[in-house]
Amino acid sequence: MRLNAQFPTRDIGSDPIKMRDWAQAAEDLGFAYIEVPDHVFGATARDGWTPLYNESDPFHETFTTLAFLAAVTKTIRLSSGVLILPQRQTGVVAKQAAQVDILSGGRLRLGIGVGWNHVEYEALGTEWKTRGARQAEQVKVLRKLWTEELVTFSGRFHDLREVNIMPTPVQRPIPIWFGGSSDAVVKRAAELGDGWMPIIPPDEQTEAKLATLRAHLKAFGRDPATFGIEGWIRMNERDPQRWAAAADGWRKLGADMVMLYPMYRMESFDEQIETLRRFKEVAEG
Repeated sequence: MRLNAQFPTRDIGSDPIKMRDWAQAAEDLGFAYIEVPDHVFGATARDGWTPLYNESDPFHETFTTLAFLAAVTKTIRLSSGVLILPQRQTGVVAKQAAQVDILSGGRLRLGIGVGWNHVEYEALGTEWKTRGARQAEQVKVLRKLWTEELVTFSGRFHDLREVNIMPTPVQRPIPIWFGGSSDAVVKRAAELGDGWMPIIPPDEQTEAKLATLRAHLKAFGRDPATFGIEGWIRMNERDPQRWAAAADGWRKLGADMVMLYPMYRMESFDEQIETLRRFKEVAEG
């Protein structure tokens, strides 16, 4: 089971030297992927709604950061973790992802989600209620734009007539993994995804969800053995013993990868590097 590293977007600060040094440390430690989170806007609490992240949480722009990381690393793979796809124009995402794939020499994975922040959707002028249906159609359009010479597509959300993306990505297509754990997302991932990357604990409910996922894969005529699973280990405090237990739980469920997802703040750069080192140590056991 491989280990992935979440880019500490809220704590790394704005010094590109520290971003470079953190990424190179993750690469030197042998992590499989660096995953860059995504939020365009911060938002204040309102009308009884409290955001998971608010106006004080900094999020570096996903694709620009991935392009920078591509330039300062050599072999570690790169991923959005996860990009809120329905908030964005599909063609722009196709272009940005293709460019990062080119700059990284074919090291990109596109992790996508539908998000939880309706305020962000509204501020971006995008529709909240149709986000699931839009995401499904976007995945189909992305793959066509990455693999076909000229694309014509007419759907509920897209109307493309003989358009293309140039230059094309190295990977044709770029892998797409789904975040989220709702029943609808599990089915959508089985139908359209290359993998699933939920933020859920490795418990009996997750074991049942994995069984449902594999049933969907078979129903769609897909081979579960070629479909990737990555468990995100969400932690509210620094507790290496709990990290190890969660990693072992995902290993027993057959996950291909796991990633530590700290919800607590790591204010010092040294702590950010130590977290990488310590997670690798305990997760590998």
